[in-house]
Amino acid sequence: MIHKNVNEKQHNSRLDHAATSLYEDFSRSQIQRWILQGNLLVNGEILKAKDKVHTGDEISLDPIFENRVSWDGEDIPINILHEEEDFLIVNKSPGLVMHPGAGCHNGTLANALAFHFPELKQLPRCGIVHRLDKDTSGLLVVAKNEKFRNFFVNKLQDRAVYKKYEAIVVGQVIGSFSIDHPLERDPRNRVKMRVTDFGRDALSHVSLIKFYSGYSHVSVEIETGRTHQIRVHLSHQKLPIIGDSLYNPRNLIAKNTPKNLISYLQNFPRQALHASKIRFPSMKTEDIFFEFQADLPQDMQSLIKEIE
Repeated sequence: MIHKNVNEKQHNSRLDHAATSLYEDFSRSQIQRWILQGNLLVNGEILKAKDKVHTGDEISLDPIFENRVSWDGEDIPINILHEEEDFLIVNKSPGLVMHPGAGCHNGTLANALAFHFPELKQLPRCGIVHRLDKDTSGLLVVAKNEKFRNFFVNKLQDRAVYKKYEAIVVGQVIGSFSIDHPLERDPRNRVKMRVTDFGRDALSHVSLIKFYSGYSHVSVEIETGRTHQIRVHLSHQKLPIIGDSLYNPRNLIAKNTPKNLISYLQNFPRQALHASKIRFPSMKTEDIFFEFQADLPQDMQSLIKEIE
């Protein structure tokens, strides 16, 4: 990813105009194609070429050249939780990358969708309209047509999509609390995000599901969808997610953790984070809502049994 920030000269410009100015090595037609494909994001979100950007917005570009990646269908198993005329609900497995890009040219969820639903190849990103990190499991909405894709992207921008996650963290959570800390890209490590006073607003609501000795199973509802939001917010609160190699690199464990459990926890292969619930309005009747839930995957269920 190549990250740039909108400056004062580009304030209130169309996204494609601002991006063309920021990424001088690429033509406007290339920029517009990448916007359409979802390879150019603003503050981690998919926008349209005509949408306006503002000073301080972060534009992230993954300049994918067609001869380097494959959008061909691949027979990769995926869990389709529900299907409607306009969309699919996928329960994503941990370890599955969302779509082809730099460093991962195939073997992605998009390749799987193209195999099982060939008609989705006509849509940007094979209908994928929001994202989960590679090692986060759980619910994703996939558009089956352009009309629903535009509808859902607009609802994301309007914050009309409810999302709840579950995580297993190191430390004791008591009751419920909110984390209202802006986020920005870490200038020392562009892969990471960090809390700052001058970043993009980010709001998370944390509630205890169950406390185990030194560890907490929590739910997190997010009102914004910033990159790595939950992982950064919980780490900043000194509640790092088990297995999060980016925001818990020292594999912190609770005091008095039994010796036979230490190795298991420090070698848990991914962040223990799962998108467990999503709710959004119907495109046809917006006073009716679709709501879907996904149980914890087996690896997180096993983790809970170990710390009980």
